[in-house]
Amino acid sequence: MYSPSTRRKPSGGADLAIVIAHGFTGTLERPAVRRAAEVLAEFGGVVTFSFRGHGRSGGRSTVGDREVLDLDAAVRWARLLGHGRIATVGFSMGGSVVLRHAAGPDAPVGAVVSVSAPARWYYRGTAPMRRVHWAVTRPAGRIVSRVGFRTRIHPGGWDPVPRSPVESVPLIRAPLLIVHGDRDGYFPLDHPHSLAAASADGSAELWVEPGFGHAEDAADEELLRRIGGWLGARG
Repeated sequence: MYSPSTRRKPSGGADLAIVIAHGFTGTLERPAVRRAAEVLAEFGGVVTFSFRGHGRSGGRSTVGDREVLDLDAAVRWARLLGHGRIATVGFSMGGSVVLRHAAGPDAPVGAVVSVSAPARWYYRGTAPMRRVHWAVTRPAGRIVSRVGFRTRIHPGGWDPVPRSPVESVPLIRAPLLIVHGDRDGYFPLDHPHSLAAASADGSAELWVEPGFGHAEDAADEELLRRIGGWLGARG
């Protein structure tokens, strides 16, 4: 994991840290991640990082499996900085990671936001996801990912297969917000509805955003500010 980057603004909540988990092929330097960090910094301290195998981070991506350990390290870094309240915000692959992390028995988070996340593994129902599977599972695809997107992918499959996002949600006790766009080209709306329905006692909040596409690249400042406000009230 590349060393976390921290942003603070005086207007943000001094006690709250928001840890951002980017999507597949993202990095902390990507403009969309930087935009999300700048907007969310209005509501608290922000920690960004690059998952393993992405950008300048070492290792190789496991596409959502061991990335839980990377997120946990960033969360603990935020705690070391002195923040008493920690919230996580994840996009796409990062959205699945924040759900799995928050389902852990010792997850030190006070609120979770999962944006554009899948509900289940191995989904191939859309053309973009079929391209993702090609990039992950084929040698030629991994070369394209490494050269074109600076993302180095581990060639081995999952063993064992990690708990899926929808299986993780019932174990989350922190306030949970599921955000998804009605124009998401990767995961159709049955994914966020499945995630929200799986929450304990239906406690998860679901925002289906009109006109919103996929993950951090499509998240505008207005949506990010609403997410920040939700976190400020609950994180």
